Amino acid sequence: MKLFKYITFFIALIIVFIGCKKETYTDTSFVSKAASAGNLSVMFNITQDNTGLVTITPNGTGVVYYDVYFGDTAKNAVSVNAGLSVKHIYAEGNYQVKIVGHDIKGGTTTFTQALVVSFIAPQNLAVKVVTNNLTVNVSASAQYATFYKVFYGDSNNVTPIPYTSVLANQVATHTYANAGTYVVKVVALSGGSATTQFLDTITVANQINLPVTFDDPNTNYTMSDFGGNSSSLAVDPTLASNHVMKSIKTAGAQTWAGTTIGTGLGFAAPIPLTASNTKMTVRVYSPAAGLDIKLKVDNHSNPNAGLSVETDVKTTVANQWETLTFDFTHPAAGTPAFNASNTYDLASIFFDFGNVGTGSVFYFDDVQMAPPSLKQINLPVNFEDPTVDYTVTDFGGNASALTADPSNAANHVMKSTKTAGAQVWAGTTIGTVNGFLQKIPLTANALKMTVKVYSPAAGLDIKLKLDNHATPNAGLSVETDVKTTVANQWETLTFDFSQPASGTPAWNSANTYDLASIFFDFGNGGTGSVFYWDEIHFLSQINLPVDFNNPNMDPTVTDFGSNSSSLVADPAGSGSIVTKTVKPAGAQTWAGTTIGTPVGFASAIPFSASRTKMTVQVYSPAAGIPVLLKVEDHNNGGTFVQVLVNTTLTNQWETLTFDFSQPQAGTPAWSAANTYDKCSIFFDFGNAGSGKVFYWNNVIIL
Repeated sequence: MKLFKYITFFIALIIVFIGCKKETYTDTSFVSKAASAGNLSVMFNITQDNTGLVTITPNGTGVVYYDVYFGDTAKNAVSVNAGLSVKHIYAEGNYQVKIVGHDIKGGTTTFTQALVVSFIAPQNLAVKVVTNNLTVNVSASAQYATFYKVFYGDSNNVTPIPYTSVLANQVATHTYANAGTYVVKVVALSGGSATTQFLDTITVANQINLPVTFDDPNTNYTMSDFGGNSSSLAVDPTLASNHVMKSIKTAGAQTWAGTTIGTGLGFAAPIPLTASNTKMTVRVYSPAAGLDIKLKVDNHSNPNAGLSVETDVKTTVANQWETLTFDFTHPAAGTPAFNASNTYDLASIFFDFGNVGTGSVFYFDDVQMAPPSLKQINLPVNFEDPTVDYTVTDFGGNASALTADPSNAANHVMKSTKTAGAQVWAGTTIGTVNGFLQKIPLTANALKMTVKVYSPAAGLDIKLKLDNHATPNAGLSVETDVKTTVANQWETLTFDFSQPASGTPAWNSANTYDLASIFFDFGNGGTGSVFYWDEIHFLSQINLPVDFNNPNMDPTVTDFGSNSSSLVADPAGSGSIVTKTVKPAGAQTWAGTTIGTPVGFASAIPFSASRTKMTVQVYSPAAGIPVLLKVEDHNNGGTFVQVLVNTTLTNQWETLTFDFSQPQAGTPAWSAANTYDKCSIFFDFGNAGSGKVFYWNNVIIL
């Protein structure tokens, strides 16, 4: 009946909401999807007037009402709706109060809680207080107590003072907003007016953890000195607003005197040392240079048991802050090696290790993991990878720095200033003196590099020089020059090392080129001119698939028969780069364009008996124009196969498919025995040029 009552109630509510519509709502499927009753608990609150009046408040999830069985002479249960309480007068004694929770589906769950009703003051109050960082957990038990009030000591200026009510052995949890010392009070209550209370003074703070800065007011910065060290939190000797740790190696202190950073519990979390990240850094202020500073990490649960690793670094300055880097892949002689399987969660620092204390004062701060090592610069260079070291090396009066693109603040570029009075040969090495991670893969058929440059004027000479980082300026270099053509705009300059600067060495395949330097306004003394540069690419020999938007491919094409080709923006406005080919008036009927230089592709076209098709995207001025695609052996022009296809669209992009298993009539058939590594395209084949313009891109083999 009660289930029917609740279903009827919910249907009635729905009818009220949709009563303006002439519809019948009979779907009660939502009932089966409702949560089941669970997580029952109960709280008792007894009046302290010897009447035995107890307020019973049941709680749970998915419950619509409760049946409360008082556990005394009252035999019948009392129903209580969710969120409400019931009061009952008890005689002194011990009772088992049963709570039955009912859900909307008709399901039930039961919970029983002991209740003590006594008019005697609680006795033998026992309280357990456990702290963990800023959190405290409190539980209590006592004879004759009905329930307990827990006060945390951080809201004494609020009226009434807030508290948490708990039953015997229930845990009250509280997190303090700030570290500090607080008085926890537990009051045990029975049915009489007398109470019993417990007071405990606690200190709460977050356990120390990396990075250690000594500036967090909620962290416990207790240090653990040993061997005669004496440490205390202090003011930075160079910056009064900064807090640091001051450590004195007192007169007569042991040679191994040191300080554990924190208590014997170590850090809150293990130090995240890994096989690929084995370094920590500490800022140190030392009274002298050349002193040995040791950092040792260990396991706090089992210290000094061979699970440690330690390493040493010398100070290099006196009475100045410096950051010392401790690399645990270089352990101190005779000590255990770093082991990635160990748990390191305790760190100790030793100042002037190996020498007896003389009263020297040291300061330290900012104990942390070292940032991951940056990768050596390598081609292509775009200044956007946070894992790459973009250090550049200026010479002759240049001054360079990573900065925002002057035309796009979201892009990072290098800014080079040829300062007033800089040498005519002032320049910047792209990277450190170690050059690129890998050698530049120049070959006889791939001798070009590109750099995007933003110059203050047109007509300025920009030189790019390649060398060997191990023996620079020893005649193993090659250099070439290009003039800027625009002012205060980005342009891509192409440096062709097959054309070296006059009087300089030619490219030599026997040399290793792994260092590059750029020279702005070469040959003129510095005047303070500012240049920006970005996107340094080596251009590989053209190869399939051909996409003229690939910044690492040489886009050179070779026209013949009076054709004229150039790279331009897509006429359809996509923003892509395509090749524009003009077949001018009077051009030969066989005028065409080789895709690349006369040496063709870097590798042979991978034809097979089941793979004989290539496609080209073409934008033609008219439909029905014949387009010929010819593939051949660049070493033997007599070995070729060609296919003719007509365009079908006007001033729109379309993909033309050339099937070399069906060659043009009267021409050689495709043969698996031949090598085809060169490709040429012929627009309006068989007709003399009339000025038609074609665009094309994306040459691929299917």
